Amino acid sequence: MKAVILAAGEGTRMRPLTVSRPKVMLPLANRPMLEHVVQACIQAGIREFVMVTGYREETVKAHFGSGSKWGVHIDYVKQDKQLGTAHAIGCARKFVNGRFIQLNGDMLVDPLHLEKLMKHNEAAVISVKDVDNPSEFGVVVTEDHKVVRIIEKPLDSPARTVNAGIYLFNDIIFEYIDRTQPSPRHEYEITDSMQMMVNDGIHVGFEPLTHAWLDVGRPWDMLDANKALLEKIKPSCEGTVEPMVTLHGDVVIGEGSIIRNGAYIIGPVVIGKNCDIGPNCFIRPSTSIGNNVHIGNAVEVKNCVIMDGTKIGHLTYIGDSVVGYNCNFGAGTKIANLRHDGKNIKSIIKGKRVDTGRRKLGVIMGDDVHTGINTSINVGVVIENGGNTKPGEVLMQ
Repeated sequence: MKAVILAAGEGTRMRPLTVSRPKVMLPLANRPMLEHVVQACIQAGIREFVMVTGYREETVKAHFGSGSKWGVHIDYVKQDKQLGTAHAIGCARKFVNGRFIQLNGDMLVDPLHLEKLMKHNEAAVISVKDVDNPSEFGVVVTEDHKVVRIIEKPLDSPARTVNAGIYLFNDIIFEYIDRTQPSPRHEYEITDSMQMMVNDGIHVGFEPLTHAWLDVGRPWDMLDANKALLEKIKPSCEGTVEPMVTLHGDVVIGEGSIIRNGAYIIGPVVIGKNCDIGPNCFIRPSTSIGNNVHIGNAVEVKNCVIMDGTKIGHLTYIGDSVVGYNCNFGAGTKIANLRHDGKNIKSIIKGKRVDTGRRKLGVIMGDDVHTGINTSINVGVVIENGGNTKPGEVLMQ
């Protein structure tokens, strides 16, 4: 069986992190999130893949190539314009024969769920999950062990069961994709294709998600996904750890990295290759540190995604933040991550201020950002690629 993975979109809600790469190539636990999807499929027994690419597709192809590194085969097809999920799946038809799994490249899924999904025999099967906020998703109404209705983000939801965006199809789906009309948002939706199947009396099944599932749609979702992945790591050390370093819990240290005296690290933490950590720094749980990162004296980092090439100078605090590639923190930079009143933190997505649902959130920082010494950054601030701050500057939303 093949897996068709949708990886064509930019992920505009993830900006500025996606200016130079598609969302699916953003790192979680020091690997692109798309790689975690591929690994889950491999663990479920899948060895053939079709990746539907588009925005910055060269980054996907450069990383995965033919798939031989993972012992699999990958075909690529480009979706020139992102016209919706049905259109994207339709692009893969020449590579698909018979049944196939379809999932998105920006989610975390357990291989055990994929194994259960592949045991179904219906023409189409949708993965579903019960949630407390169904109006934010596509709602799936079921009856007598089959799907009877799919409603996109209803204001008054008739059920708590929502579409998790993981499907099993046979190739009859392409007939219904060809019949699908644009939705009110001018996209061809795979849920509309499946509703037509239901209307024609075709049995559309469902499989409840009882294992881990995370949809990474907003920058701060990366923190939850990163935490979930780090909880599964096994400790290893391919670098150098000096005698007066303290390591607690599961810590991964990459080749060529050095952890200097006085560093105190509480896992789960993953540190990439050729990093220079310490001396006398504090790295707290759920932090991933990319390759060629420097963390200096008297720096504290907590629950962060720090991408390759970033330099964090001495006397700096970073908490609950996502930091892009090749950033440089001037000495004394401080990032706030908690409101004094304890309320949810708001941040900016596509120019609008939104409630993140989080009590703790620091900065969302694009690539190549430089902060001046003693910069103070307030909660939920977004800094665009190439941004700079002056010494002593205070950044508010």
